[in-house]
Amino acid sequence: MSWQDIRIETPRLLLRPPRREDFDAWAANLADAGAARFIGGQQPRAAAWRSFLTMVGAWEVQGFAMFSVIEKASGRWVGRLGPWQPEGWPGTEVGWGLAREAWGKGYALEGASAAIDWAFDHLGWSEVIHSIHPDNAPSQALARRLGATLRGPVRMPAPYEHEPSEMWAQTREQWRARRRERVA
Repeated sequence: MSWQDIRIETPRLLLRPPRREDFDAWAANLADAGAARFIGGQQPRAAAWRSFLTMVGAWEVQGFAMFSVIEKASGRWVGRLGPWQPEGWPGTEVGWGLAREAWGKGYALEGASAAIDWAFDHLGWSEVIHSIHPDNAPSQALARRLGATLRGPVRMPAPYEHEPSEMWAQTREQWRARRRERVA
């Protein structure tokens, strides 16, 4: 199976690699200062195009990257989330960045849970981290709900080396134990 054919379905979401038709919504999300604040900052359309191509290129070269998040009920692109590990990154991350209209619906928890399962099951990762700005309380709360614990400050690679970041993490064994507890 090609990376372009990867699909993960949750009750309300479809996670799949980005496609050209996702770009307008991707660019709009990165143009929104609030939505983009903790994912690299607001970007004009031309810079958003380059970041979009970076994600598609990571799929091609690494065989994984963040998924486009599609709301099943409407068919709309509502964000990106999933595995991410560019050069110099502090670990094997599952990150998220949703469009403002998707906030508060539980999509990040639903999608990130599916992406963590996929990273452990299909990529063979032994740990998942979340690099979170210390002021990003909603993402910290999500990391806690996912079962991650705060490990402390982490230095990000350029061009983010001057931005504060904290590492939240859990091992595959911790993740699976929590899943078994919820089922029992």
